[in-house]
Amino acid sequence: MTQDTQEPIHEDRVWRDEHWTARVIKNEDDDGWAVAMFLDDQAEPALVGPWTMGRDKKNPKPLDTNAFNTLVKTAKEVIRRSEQQRHAELNKNVSVTVDGRRIRIDLAIVPNDEGATASLRAVDEFDEELARVAVPPGFKLNASSAEAWVLAGFEKPR
Repeated sequence: MTQDTQEPIHEDRVWRDEHWTARVIKNEDDDGWAVAMFLDDQAEPALVGPWTMGRDKKNPKPLDTNAFNTLVKTAKEVIRRSEQQRHAELNKNVSVTVDGRRIRIDLAIVPNDEGATASLRAVDEFDEELARVAVPPGFKLNASSAEAWVLAGFEKPR
């Protein structure tokens, strides 16, 4: 057991192993049960979903190794998709052709507690950087704004 991992727990309603904790909880919306998957040190669950009733139709089915492993895999996939979506929101690109040259314009937004920053970057078809300038985080990158930036000699957009 390393310093950053907690002791495993293998109980009917709580299962913890390898940085993940599954908790079977009462579903507040109906008579059923739900399971919440938490990554270590996270206050909010990465995944919440319905949980199967046990044979008595009152209590939840106990957690087991197979169920836990499936829940971990699903929670990791949810996190991965969320990260991909966040990356797509913060990083955009568009390609334009100006004077017969194909140029890709990248917009990268860096979130920060004190205020986000953003930059525009132009690269040619060989991935050689042509220009880079700071822009407001609300800059709208589209084919028109990209082409205008290239035609303006890569001067900082206003």
